[in-house]
Formats: sequence, C-alpha cells, structure tokens
Amino acid sequence: MTDNKNLILAIALSVLVVIGYSMFIEQPRQLAEQQRQAALQAETQTATNQGTAPAPGISGGVTAPSGAPVMPATIIPDVAESRAAALAESPRITIKAPSVTGSIALKGARIDDVVLSNYRETLDPASPPIHLFEPTALRKPYYAEFGWVTAPNTPVKLPTADTVWIADKTLLEPGTPVTLRWDNGEGLTFERRIALDEEYLFTVTQTVRNASKAAVTLYPYGLLSRGGTPSILGFYILHEGPLGVFDETLKEIDYSDLQEDGDIKVASQGGWIGLTDKYWLAALIPGKDGRWDYNFRHTIRNQDDRYQVDFLGQPETVAAGALATAESRLFAGAKLVSLLDRYADEYGITNFDLAIDFGWFYFLTKPFFFILNYFNSVLGNFGLAILALTVVIKLLFFPLANKSYRSMAKLKTLTPKMKEMREKYGDDRQRLNEEMMAMYKREKVNPAAGCLPILIQIPVFFSLYKVLFVNIEMRHAPFYGWVKDLSAPDPTTLFNLFGLIPWTPPELLMIGAWPVIMGITMFLQQKLNPQPADPVQAKVFMFLPLLFTVLLSQFAAGLVIYWTWNNLLSILQQWVIMKRMGVKNTLS
Repeated sequence: MTDNKNLILAIALSVLVVIGYSMFIEQPRQLAEQQRQAALQAETQTATNQGTAPAPGISGGVTAPSGAPVMPATIIPDVAESRAAALAESPRITIKAPSVTGSIALKGARIDDVVLSNYRETLDPASPPIHLFEPTALRKPYYAEFGWVTAPNTPVKLPTADTVWIADKTLLEPGTPVTLRWDNGEGLTFERRIALDEEYLFTVTQTVRNASKAAVTLYPYGLLSRGGTPSILGFYILHEGPLGVFDETLKEIDYSDLQEDGDIKVASQGGWIGLTDKYWLAALIPGKDGRWDYNFRHTIRNQDDRYQVDFLGQPETVAAGALATAESRLFAGAKLVSLLDRYADEYGITNFDLAIDFGWFYFLTKPFFFILNYFNSVLGNFGLAILALTVVIKLLFFPLANKSYRSMAKLKTLTPKMKEMREKYGDDRQRLNEEMMAMYKREKVNPAAGCLPILIQIPVFFSLYKVLFVNIEMRHAPFYGWVKDLSAPDPTTLFNLFGLIPWTPPELLMIGAWPVIMGITMFLQQKLNPQPADPVQAKVFMFLPLLFTVLLSQFAAGLVIYWTWNNLLSILQQWVIMKRMGVKNTLS
C-alpha cells in the first residue's frame, strides 16, 4: 500500500502546485499588470485635464550604437474616435481574398487593416469577424511596416510614416499584386510590390532605383508594432506574445519580460520573428539565405505600452544607375497546422509550426493532431474523432494494460489475506511489510500494477489537452447535444439541474453533465480495483472521483469526453478479464 500512499501524495502535491501557482504567481502578476495599466490611464487623464499633449512616440525608436542604422522615427498621430475614422485618415488599397479582407494605408504604406473573414469572435454566426490588425490612428494600433534605413548622419531622403505613396491599383487580390511608388526628388525611386496568396501570406518586394550620381547604402527592415498589452489567458502551458525561431531554435518572450528586462536582440541566419495570440499569428519572414538582426522591443507611447518585433538586414550598396531589391514575407492569419507546414516546405521557413505551442510532448501532440484531423475528415465530427483516437490509444497499449489489469484482478483475490496480515502484524510495520512483500513474490503479483494505466495516461492526457487547447481546428468544433465547442468547458451545470432552473451559478459551480458522467465512470472503475486495506486510504480513494469531477469541469469538454470514454473502455476491459479469471467484481 506504500504505492497507494505515494500516489495520493503525488495527486495532493500536484493540486497544491496548481493552486499555489495561481495564488502566488499568476494572481499577483495579473494584479500588478492591472495596477500598471491603471497608472498609465491616470497619467493619460491627467495630461488631458491639464491640456498637455501626450509625448510623441517612435516606431522602432531606440538609440543605436554609433554607426549602426536606426529605425525611422514616427510621430504618433492624434487618436481617432473610431475604427472607421482611423481608416478614413489615409487613402487605401482594398484587400480582398478568400481568407482575408481589409486595406493597406497609402500614407506610410502600412498593412494596418487585416480582417480574418472566416472566423468570428463567438459561436454566434452574426458576431463580428476577427480583426487581427488595427489602423495606426487608433490608440492601440497593430500593423506591419517595411522599408529601408541608412546609417546615422547619412543625407539620404527616405519615405516616412507621413509619406503618401502612389499605387498602380486600388485592389489587392490573389494573383493581382499592387505596386507602390515614391520618388524622393533626389534621384532615388522606391517601389514596393505587395502580393497576397489565397490564405494569409503577403510577399513584399522592395526595390530602390538610384538615378543619382552617387552610390547609397541602405538596410532593409520590417517591423510589427502593437499598441497596448493584449488580454491573454495567462496559462503557463500556453505562450502568447513575442516569439521567433533563430538558428533553428525557438525563442519565446513574455510581454512582462520586455516590460521588466528591456529590449532583446538576436542575430540569426534565416529565421523569423512575430507576435502570437492563442489562435492568431503575425510573423515577419525576411528570407532563409541572409543574416539578420532581430529585435524584441517595448516602449511607452501615449501613456500606453507599445511592443515591436523587427528585423534588420545587411547593408545594400546601390551604385549610381543601379538598383537593389529585398524580398520578405508577412504571415497574418490563423495558425492552421497544415498551412504553416505548407509554407515551411514551400518557402524554407524553419520550424514555422512551432508558432503553435505544441509543448514538451511535441512528439505526441502533433501526431495526435494529425490522427484527430484524419478521423474528423472520415467521421465528420471532432468529438467522434476523439472517441476513435481513444480506441487507437487503447489498442496500442492493450498488452501492457491487459497485463496490469490481470495483476490487479489477482491482487483483488488477495485482499482478505492482506486484511488478516494487517490485523496480525498491525503493530509491527516492518514485519507487516516483509510478509506482504513475500506474499506478492509468492503469488507473482505486482502491487504497483494499478498505477501503470494512470502513468501511461498522463502524457497522453496532457498531449490531447494541448491539442484541444491550442489548435484552432478545435475552436468552435461542435459535438452532439449541448456541447457546441469541444475546446471550451461543458456549458451546463449540475447546480441548475442542467438548465431546468433559470439560474446561472458562479463559475466555481459550473460542473457540467460530462464532468459528472466522467466522475461516475471513475467511481465505477475504482470499484473494480483492489480496495486498500487501510480504511483511511479507502476513503481518500473514494473521494478522488469527486475531486477530479470538480477539477475537470473547467477543462475543455473534448478532454472530459476523452477521459470518460477511456474510463468506459477500461471498465469493459477489466470486467472481461476478471470474469475470465473467475474473480468476483462489484459490478456483476
């Protein structure tokens, strides 16, 4: 029974770790962030009441070492009252594609209006579509910008955020790129060709034509700028924020890390850099062949946070009468696994799929996703796909589980003998343990056999949880009945009789029908297992189904359905084995 005690202790410690993390790390962090945001708002309100203008901001603006190029300084305009007003502040090129709509501002040539037309904010089909990028004139803008910079004190007139470009078309569609032009009046003509595919990938080709009499040296750059600290889930198993792959290694930076520790610079051959939300990604992909300087930055602009990720290329010397070209790409869309993999293969984007937080069990999580996706294509429902995957997992581990259940069935027949030994040697713990181990050896029984199915299930459970939690393919995926979103908790609750009483309980009491069913199956499975001889241990084990019912009520419904179905298959397997061995069980 020492193994049972250790299992109870492990479960208790796991619960304490989760609760402790929430109470002593996550809640103080969220409180500190709320206080910081409140202070920024108060500063803004004070400046407004006193009639003073907010301090000007700089896009990408940091002081660079002497001789190094610096990102262009940009004065942040007055904040627009609405999105429509912000869009109206610049002439625009309309974006129209199957997956993306929006526009590009000719003023500054920024991609600052991207709408993901295939996704809605809620399950309601009438809810607004997902707005990924937001116009520059809003208080919390989110946009992509590309261009050229020079070394300090170089007298070259470059386009700025106030430059109005001339476009050859007013509509950007797949297969129909748009070219922007601007002449600096000093012999340099800048062109920016923007193409868009059927999904979420923009290709930006920049060209500089030098008609002057002197050579110029320019550095290509690209940046993503995001105003305000976005609302994130704050789960320790999910990264939301700046990230990138540099020299084939993933680097993830928290928003709070940039606030506290300052800017971060990384140099890499190839690679990419971006900002990720749970389901959405904006990423800059400058090219696999060059050497690039990448930066993660944080500043305060208009009394609010401003985050920026950017890349800076190597110098391009454009001789008189010559031209220079730089090509880079922008991904702005949903993190679909098949799409990220296709782009990675087609354009040589290293580890692009790591934009999806598959976690430590990547070797399980991604295969699980592909299997689920296949079953969904065959069965037409991700819930049924989860049931099918569970059967596959059970078949894979059938020999090991079968051996374990046989050992437990035999152990169940020894329960009366164990009780006799406990009564006989109860005061002599050492003698009791010696006698019990001798009996296990004599009867060829492994007392830890019951733990094996649980230990096997832990990485499987966690991997499936990650798939349901982070993959957009599971977002708003329905099952049958009341479950309309497998990636969200069961929406019903026991405390209003599953909707019969017109009352919405607090979140703590949202214990749905599927978690209750799961708890019942867990209880029935325990009845098939050998019961601990110690009454205290027996009572603790009887309490576990209730504990897991409460804990899993806040997990994705798809995960609870998996656990329930797995329990039912295990009960059937144990019942058949016990019947064949002639072992009496409490379910017969």
